[in-house]
Amino acid sequence: MTFIASRDNARVRRWRALMCDARERRTQRCVLIEGEKMILAFLQSGHSLADLILSKTASQRPELASLAKRSGKTPVLLTDALFRHISATQTPAGIAAEIVIPSATQDLKTVEACVFLEAVQDAGNVGAILRSAAAFGIRDAVLGPGCADVWSPKVLRAAAGAHFAMRIAESNDLAVDIDDFGGKVVCTAPRGGIALCAADLAGRVGWIFGAEGQGVSDVLTARATLTVTIPMPGSAESLNVAAAAAILFYAFSRRGA
Repeated sequence: MTFIASRDNARVRRWRALMCDARERRTQRCVLIEGEKMILAFLQSGHSLADLILSKTASQRPELASLAKRSGKTPVLLTDALFRHISATQTPAGIAAEIVIPSATQDLKTVEACVFLEAVQDAGNVGAILRSAAAFGIRDAVLGPGCADVWSPKVLRAAAGAHFAMRIAESNDLAVDIDDFGGKVVCTAPRGGIALCAADLAGRVGWIFGAEGQGVSDVLTARATLTVTIPMPGSAESLNVAAAAAILFYAFSRRGA
């Protein structure tokens, strides 16, 4: 087992960069993930770790030793202080892994359902939407320009492993991708759309969600074949985009039930 105690170590500098720098993640096509559940979700998806990293304290925990054995990787051991240096959380779990970002091989013409995100800037919202999509059986997502970095630590934490149950792609032109999808395309409006309970969600469905303040752009709204409104009897003017997505995905999963 390799033990590292210096911030000047080349591997430590690289891991710190992967955790903190989106450009480094894009260039290297690698990312650092943290926590037992996240790493287990990655392994269960059939992928292999590039590196497994443990803090000195965490290395004494039998459940983490068992996970290390399952991964087939000999852990790299860091001092507790050095592990905190590469971690994105204030109270690290003491286990992290470097992974190669899975490639998203999608044929949008054939997928049953797809989520299209347009300029959703809040990392928590992006992660929560992906988590809900995975929970309700939607396996594909395409993120357009202006979205939070889908492989950032905050998005990864909010998605709670959904990245490894889905095919996630990034796009420079969502309009082209939506046209390529070719199925029924749904966007939401706070009012004036078809009530969700009356909406026809049969067939292949693509879901468009837009920026938290501005919503879906006119260019993409024009490509929607169905505009849906979630009835809200309370006093709120609108729903958070991630909350709205969860409700819509649940309704989609219940079609025909």
